[in-house]
Amino acid sequence: MSSDYARIAEAIHFIDRSSQSQPGLEAVAHHLGLSAFHTQRLFKRWAGVSPKRLLQCLTVEHAKQLLLDSTSVLDTALEVGLSGGSRLHDHFVALEAVSPGEYQQRGAGLTIRYGFGASPFGKVLVGRTERGVCALSFPPGREEGVEWLRDQWPGAELRSDAAAAGRITREIFEHGERVPLFVRGTNFQVQVWRALLAIPAGEVSTYGRIAGAIGRPRASRAVGGAVGANRVAFLIPCHRVLRELGLTGGYRWGTDRKRAMLAWESVGLR
Repeated sequence: MSSDYARIAEAIHFIDRSSQSQPGLEAVAHHLGLSAFHTQRLFKRWAGVSPKRLLQCLTVEHAKQLLLDSTSVLDTALEVGLSGGSRLHDHFVALEAVSPGEYQQRGAGLTIRYGFGASPFGKVLVGRTERGVCALSFPPGREEGVEWLRDQWPGAELRSDAAAAGRITREIFEHGERVPLFVRGTNFQVQVWRALLAIPAGEVSTYGRIAGAIGRPRASRAVGGAVGANRVAFLIPCHRVLRELGLTGGYRWGTDRKRAMLAWESVGLR
């Protein structure tokens, strides 16, 4: 899956650069150095749709429509799932935050089992404690990934466990299972992350809308900071947050990867 993602990411980058000319299958195939048949088959296997349909899922107009369609969905999810104290089982995963004392200890006393696995979006690093997944990232290499994990949880004991990591990534990306999460953040950050979990797959939101939903309508910039501080990529779906005008905006693990995730979810594979 990782090699397929590399090709898809390059195709997305090409399509984004050439979006005004709306490149067709032949143009995408030529850019990838593949036959049109191979390119079409790769897209079908990866996204379940043609490059043309994928292009539609990546355009600004599509993003704007998602924003319009998502308003009532997100508001309802937040109203029921956060304000009401109940859960929307289809959209929420269990999220547990560290206690104030644990926050100060920065992971001291915790054992994190970590490893690398495959995903539709490239090689992924996953770390898990007994209380849930505490880290998921898309680092450029193994050493960078382990260093990043150690920076996030400096007091924890790290233990390599490739088998467990492979099992978890299959649960997430192949079977679509919801796994418990264990996060370290300020009260505000955790509040934002819970709001992100209320955005269903295939839907999107904005920083301003999330700020309003958590009762802090003037805190869009702070919401952006909390989104950027998310250490559990994809599972806490910060990729579902767009700019107010429907523009994709930045993403810690690469804008092309963010577009790939949105397209993958938009066509119903998540």
